[in-house]
Amino acid sequence: MTSYTLIPFSRILATLLMTIALSGQVVAREYDPENGEEINEVCAGCHGEFGQGGKEGEYPRLAGMPVEFIARQLHLFRDRLRPNMAMIEYVDERQMPDADIHDIAVFLSGIVLKTKLPPVNESDPGFDAYARLLESKRVMQIPKAEGDPENGRNIYRKECASCHGKLGEGDQEKAVPMLTGQYTSYLWRQVEKYRKKIRIHDPDAPEEQLLTEFSDAQLQDVFAYLSIMDD
Repeated sequence: MTSYTLIPFSRILATLLMTIALSGQVVAREYDPENGEEINEVCAGCHGEFGQGGKEGEYPRLAGMPVEFIARQLHLFRDRLRPNMAMIEYVDERQMPDADIHDIAVFLSGIVLKTKLPPVNESDPGFDAYARLLESKRVMQIPKAEGDPENGRNIYRKECASCHGKLGEGDQEKAVPMLTGQYTSYLWRQVEKYRKKIRIHDPDAPEEQLLTEFSDAQLQDVFAYLSIMDD
C-alpha cells in the first residue's frame, strides 16, 4: 500500500461525515480510506500519484483541494455540466457513484505536498537515501510565472483574497479552491473557460460575468504573485 503524507485527522474530521446534497436530499457519508486510495490509482494516470497534476499543467493539481470543491467538480463532470472529454469515461453513474466521489474527494484533500525538502546530512549514519527519494516525489514546485508580482499582490489582496485566502490556500468550509501551487497554464485555461462560459462559476447565477473585468496583463501579474507565494 502506498504511503502518503496526510493532513492530521483532527483537521479533516469534519469532512469524514460530509453531507452531500443529492436530488434535494442531504445524505451523510462515512469515509472509506481504502476505497479512496484505490480510486486514486486510476486518477494517478493523469493527476499523479500524489494528486500533483502533470505535464506542466495539462492535468491540474488536486492534492489539498477542499473536499466539497473536488466532489462538486466530479458531480459536474458526471452530469455533463462541466465539459471535459478526458473525464467522460471515468465519471458516469456506474463507474463513479456518489460514495466513490466522496471517498476520492476526501482522500485527495488530505494529501499534503511540500514545496521544499528539509535539509539533511547525507553523512549521517541514519540517512536513508530511499526514504529521501520517496519524500522528493511529494515536493510540488511551480515554475515562476512572468509578470509583476508586486502589482499582482496588490490586485490579489484587493480582489481575490477574501474568497481564496490570504495565501491562496482556498477555503475548506466554502469549497473555494486553492490557487497557490496550481499550474499557471491550467489557471489560464480556466480563465478562458470562465470568460467564454464553457465553465460556470455559479450554477445558480449562470449569467455571471466572471473575470471579464480583469485584463490579461492584470491576471498575468496575479499569477506571477501566486507562483512565488511558497518561496
